Amino acid sequence: MNTQSEQMVWVQAVSYEELAFYTGKTIRYQDVEVALFKLKSGKLQALQNRCPHKEGVLAEGIVCDDHVFCPMHDRKIHLPSGLVQAPDTGCVQTYVTKVDNGTVYIGFPTSK
Repeated sequence: MNTQSEQMVWVQAVSYEELAFYTGKTIRYQDVEVALFKLKSGKLQALQNRCPHKEGVLAEGIVCDDHVFCPMHDRKIHLPSGLVQAPDTGCVQTYVTKVDNGTVYIGFPTSK
C-alpha cells in the first residue's frame, strides 16, 4: 500500500468522462498493469489488475458497491484497500488517483 510520505509520479490515464460507471479500464505504465474503476459516487479506484489467486484480469470483473469480483473464480476484492474478502485471502496493490481538468491521473511510487 502507498503511504503519504512516498513520492509519486503521476501518469495520465484517461478522460474522466470516458470512464463508464462500474466498468473497469486497463491502464499500463512501464511493467505495471492497473485496473481503473469509476464508482456510482463518481469516486475513482485503481488497483493491480491481476487477482492474487489465479491472475484473473480484474478490469474484466463485476463491480458491486466498493468491491470487484474476479472474473475467474469470483474472489471478492475491496477496491479501496485491495484486500481479498474472507474466507479467501490475499491482497493487491492499490494506487492513488486524481482528476485535473477532466483528465484522470494515477500515482505510482517512485523508486528509492
